[in-house]
Amino acid sequence: MAYDIRLAKLINGDTVLGKWNEEEQKIVDVAVIQTVPTQQGVQMVLLPFGYPFENEIKGEIKAAHVIYFVEKFPEEIKTKYLEATSNLTLSTPGDLRGLNLTGAGAGAGGLGLIKK
Repeated sequence: MAYDIRLAKLINGDTVLGKWNEEEQKIVDVAVIQTVPTQQGVQMVLLPFGYPFENEIKGEIKAAHVIYFVEKFPEEIKTKYLEATSNLTLSTPGDLRGLNLTGAGAGAGGLGLIKK
């Protein structure tokens, strides 16, 4: 099933990622994206919207709370989000380096780092 994954800026300033529900005009399974400065530059951290009180990516935000939808953003962000919400490790066509057949998927726990 293909999801309409959207990256949005909320009225409170948070940047979130989630599955767009067109019928109900809301984002579901919401994750927040935070930037973290490192010695190598900046990394992006994908966290459950309710973190640190919730460890699962869930919840919903109505479109009335969105001020901007980012039209183009890296596929890697979508892939990391889908891994975190599905508990599966996804690979791009022809790239099996990230495939883990022995343990839990990379999305276990719902947390992940995305290098920028």
